[in-house]
Amino acid sequence: MLLTIPGQGTLSDWEVEITPIRAQGAGGQNVNKVSSAVHLRFDIRRSSLPRPCKDRLLALNDQRISKDGVVVIKAQRFRSQEQNRADALERLEALIRSVARPAPRRRPTRPTAGARRRRLEEKVRRGRTKALRGPVKTDPADG
Repeated sequence: MLLTIPGQGTLSDWEVEITPIRAQGAGGQNVNKVSSAVHLRFDIRRSSLPRPCKDRLLALNDQRISKDGVVVIKAQRFRSQEQNRADALERLEALIRSVARPAPRRRPTRPTAGARRRRLEEKVRRGRTKALRGPVKTDPADG
């Protein structure tokens, strides 16, 4: 067991692949020797998540989710690999929690009578303004 998500169950070790990589950016002499950043890969389609949760995850417009349905999270905020590993797992958990519950259904509403009246008044006012923008008519007597 790797990660427990309330209402969704647990994710096993085989479902999440964590690979150490070298962190980018400045870091002095140590940066070229130590792989402190991590790449977390999570295949949504192969996971043990419930079907509705998988569907909502795949429907998300998130740059971390590839076309193949694989979540890729790069964690390099901390200097230690263990902290970056924990950070990546927390971010995966937050992503899954965000789709754990379906969005509430929208109840269609109607505009109030006052809102309809104000809209029509504004349309009339706008129309009058635009009517003044027409070409200037010259009087033939001025000619």
